[in-house]
Amino acid sequence: MNIYKNFLDKKDFKNLKDKIMGEYMPWYFNEGVNKATDKNFQFVFTFINNGEINCSQEMMNILKPILHKIKYKKLNRIKANLLTQDNNITEHGMHTDQDKGTTGIFYINDCNGYTKFKTGKKIKNEENKYVEFNSILEHTGSTCTDKMRRVVINFNYI
Repeated sequence: MNIYKNFLDKKDFKNLKDKIMGEYMPWYFNEGVNKATDKNFQFVFTFINNGEINCSQEMMNILKPILHKIKYKKLNRIKANLLTQDNNITEHGMHTDQDKGTTGIFYINDCNGYTKFKTGKKIKNEENKYVEFNSILEHTGSTCTDKMRRVVINFNYI
């Protein structure tokens, strides 16, 4: 596992954060976080799914600073997740994102939410941090209690 703080330079990070956290970001409601029947919800924006670009070039362009820094052969999925504030921290269940390859999580904002691994290791939600790990590692995300939303972008690639 690799953890990179201040992953992007300040200007690139500000541009990306302003777009993702802005009032014109097109978030879509998902009934379920890990699966539709888990009785949780989140808002998502899918950039790439099953290797196919699922959005405008303008939206893909905001990811260029990250894509220039990570080493990939093929992008399988890129998806932004927005979890709303909760009264208590809620974890959404251990899962893996893909059967092989690398998973990266880019944290957009500071909050008391986190990513937790089956080993018990917790990664604090800190803006402009990138965590990269083997996709077979089971992990879960959480809600937050101290901010209105927790926002991350998940990258799945080979």
